[in-house]
Parts: sequence; structure tokens; C-alpha cells
Amino acid sequence: MRMPVYFVSHGGGPWPFMPEARPAYAALTASFEEMPRQIGRKPAAILMISAHWEARGGFLIMDNPRPPMVYDYYGFPEHTYTIQYPAPGSPELARRVAELLKQAGLPHAFDHERGFDHGAFVPLSLIYPDADVPVVQLSLETHLDPQLHIELGRALAPLRDENVLIIGSGLSYHNLREIRSIGAVPSAQFDAWLQQAIVQGPVDQRLEQLRHWEKAPAARRAHPREEHLLPLMVAAGAAEQDPASCVYHDNSTFAGITASSFRFG
Repeated sequence: MRMPVYFVSHGGGPWPFMPEARPAYAALTASFEEMPRQIGRKPAAILMISAHWEARGGFLIMDNPRPPMVYDYYGFPEHTYTIQYPAPGSPELARRVAELLKQAGLPHAFDHERGFDHGAFVPLSLIYPDADVPVVQLSLETHLDPQLHIELGRALAPLRDENVLIIGSGLSYHNLREIRSIGAVPSAQFDAWLQQAIVQGPVDQRLEQLRHWEKAPAARRAHPREEHLLPLMVAAGAAEQDPASCVYHDNSTFAGITASSFRFG
């Protein structure tokens, strides 16, 4: 049985480790905790494409067997800079990813030092809190070309038949200037477009819609810079023609911001 593919909205900063933030994220917590039941079996490994890692001129593949932590956020409580998510890496999966990218003609290299950023360890701490599934992170390419990241997803699709769980981790809305004030309307408009393009519309038009995401209502209000949207392109590319469902939807975080996560397959 093929593994599903996920695009998850990972929330703001290290919120699961801040008790005062957890109530606002109750629905997101529930969606993460539900994922193992949806998947139905423990994956051999996880390939995580996080919005918080970019590389210029190609894709970087984490191949550290004991990944450290990357605290890539600012202004949070002191204890959030001591968080540990001690999942092992998987040099074996890293080599397999490199093989698939080579076959697809996609430039890539290994990164021996990279650790888990919060786009990875925040959702994983709730999905697999025992940190007992090996994890490899894969970067975005910093030019953020939608087609390139769709092709990346297509190249990775064989992993789904190898018991590897592919997760794209970003946010369906990411405008930090407006998120606490006037983002409610544009986030809802853009989310409605995402629901149509990904879930409700014809599957054979999904990738074409995502290629031209900038034409969507409130697109640049939702994503002034699209690094938090590009993991969705990777997930959709890996999904091929599989149907999609919305597995998290909330319009109550911050100042009424609408956010969603999606499962393919």
C-alpha cells in the first residue's frame, strides 16, 4: 500500500512547547495527533520538506545520522532554545533521495551538518512524540520556482512505495505583517481558492492551478514571499493523480486567520 503525502501548516514558532499557546492550536494539535491513525502503519522513515530551509542552485539533503537542532526563531521563551527532538537521521534514505534526484536531472548535494528546524520538529513532536522514526530533511531551492518544486515532488514519488512518509511543512497563509491585524479576509479568500484547486476541483487540473498560484484571489496578500507555500508544490507533485482531502482547517488563530493542511492519497 502506498504511503499518503501531506502538506501541513505548522503554526507559529515553537508553540507546542509553550502551554500558553496550546489552546489556540487545539485543532492543529488534533490533526497532527490523528496522522498516525490515518496512515495506519509506522513509516520506515520520514522525508520532511520544510519552508525553513532553502539552498541556492539546487537541493540540499540532510545526511547526518544524528541531526542536531536548529532554533530558527526569535523572541520566544528561553526554554524553547533547549528543545530536543532526538529522532535519528537516515543516511540510507538520504542516498536514495540523491539517487532519485539524479535520475530526474535535479541538482543536489548532501549537507552533513544540518539539523531539525522548527518546520520539522514542531509537527513531528506531535505526530511521533517518541522520536522513533528516522527523519531526513530536504531543502527548497531559493528561487522558489513552482514548476521546479513540482518536479521535485514527482522525482520523490517512488518513496511512497518504499514505506517513506513525505511531508511538506509550511503554512497555507504566511504574511507576518498582517497575520495579527488585517489578514482575516485575504487568508480566507486564498484558502477558498486552495480548497477548490486541491480538493474540490478536477485532479488533472491541480498542478496547473498550483503552477499559476499567483493568479489566485489575494495570492500575494497571503504569501508576499512563497517559501511557506512551496512545500505544497512538492507534496502535490509526489501525489501524482491521487485525490486530496483537507485534514485541518481553522479560521480562529491570531486575528481570524484561515489556515489548512492537506492529505493526498
